[in-house]
Amino acid sequence: MSQAPPSTPRNTARPPSSGEANGAPEPMASSSKDALGFEPTLDTPSRSVPSLDFSPELEEEPQRTGAKSSKGSLSSSEKKRRNMSRVSMVLLALGLSAHAISMGKEWDEDELKAMKMKLEDAPSTRWGRTIHRYTEIFDYFNKPAWPELLPPPLPAPHQKPYTLLISLDDLLVTSTWDRQYGWRTAKRPGVDYFLAYISQFYEVVIFTSQPSYTAGPILDKLDRYGFFITYRLFREATRSVNGQVVKDLSYLNRDLSKVILLDTKPEHIVNPENAVVLPKWKGESGDKGLVAMIPFLESIAIYKPPDVRPIVKAYEGKDVPTAYGKLEAEMKTKHIEEWKGKTKTVAPVKSFGSVLGFSSTPIQSQSAGGPPPTYLEQKRAEAQRQYLEEQKYINDNKAQLEKLLEQDQQAMAAQVPGNLWEAIDQFRGGPPPPPPPGAPTPAGASGAPVGSVVAAVSSGSSPDSTKKA
Repeated sequence: MSQAPPSTPRNTARPPSSGEANGAPEPMASSSKDALGFEPTLDTPSRSVPSLDFSPELEEEPQRTGAKSSKGSLSSSEKKRRNMSRVSMVLLALGLSAHAISMGKEWDEDELKAMKMKLEDAPSTRWGRTIHRYTEIFDYFNKPAWPELLPPPLPAPHQKPYTLLISLDDLLVTSTWDRQYGWRTAKRPGVDYFLAYISQFYEVVIFTSQPSYTAGPILDKLDRYGFFITYRLFREATRSVNGQVVKDLSYLNRDLSKVILLDTKPEHIVNPENAVVLPKWKGESGDKGLVAMIPFLESIAIYKPPDVRPIVKAYEGKDVPTAYGKLEAEMKTKHIEEWKGKTKTVAPVKSFGSVLGFSSTPIQSQSAGGPPPTYLEQKRAEAQRQYLEEQKYINDNKAQLEKLLEQDQQAMAAQVPGNLWEAIDQFRGGPPPPPPPGAPTPAGASGAPVGSVVAAVSSGSSPDSTKKA
């Protein structure tokens, strides 16, 4: 029996024929069978196409050199560093745990005072105290630049009994912009009279959300000689709550029962019990809203209530000048009725002079000429006289006040370093440059304080006498 010949392997090279060996190509056979008599299959590649079927090469086994691996062995310095890092991590974890435990301790009096809180309002649980203290740490940049925005009150009788905070934008001034003139600022009608008159009763503080470099020049024009505005608070004195600038009066360093805030933006107010929200002034030339607030404010300062917050609360949501005007008119009517009820007609009686022949005028009632002024009207008349005297003093001494103001400005400009080296010297604690000739001498040299304009009025003497002193 004959057996079929084995199939030729795919990658077995075919021996070259005699024609191929001699360099001549072998002619193609007319039959479809190959040289061994087998027909080509689909798996058998054509002679004109190179074969892609090849066996992978076996990877050579790595030869061992006999050297020890450094994977399981460390040098002494590396072991030391690894141990130190582990110890540091353990100490850090212990420190954080101890700090978290200490953050839950009980409140002390100084801490509550710094946070402007009372014990009954502060968190009482350990977890609540811990969360509150950590929140205070991360809330540092949302607080005002100083824990107390104003210096301590002056000793009596120099300190005014009440503090009046006044916003600047759309209350005292308004600003507009156009292509022709750019930014322009207009003063509200009556703002000069308002500041000069109300400063007799209140410690006036301008509290604005503008930065100092834009609001400062405006205030210099509103109060040129520094007579009426006691302090100025700018953007760095505000807080940030949810991205919104607010004016927190708890940082003011004043008794809030004696503080009133005038503002035009309710979103800036954190203490509504102290705030009076006024309509915005948009540049109307005949506006009287600012001057109309004077009777309400002066009545509080004259009658001196122990707490202004209930009074401010009573006028919440009302037009304050109109509501107070009605109340004062009712009080005046009641005063006249009481006077009429107490008035008695006095019978004509001859005086001692008429007996002697000097006079024949009978003695009549003291109130026959009309009702006497109320206590409020008497104090208001005194304040009006005081205002007129101050304005007369300023007008009579305006030239001297301007001279003193210029000297103060020169003295302040002399304190500014002229170059980088002077700034570095002052930063290191070096002495400032000497003032220019004719400038006011700082306190301690000749006894005359810097700021001669304010000193001239506060001492009650003329600018000439202050300068000589």
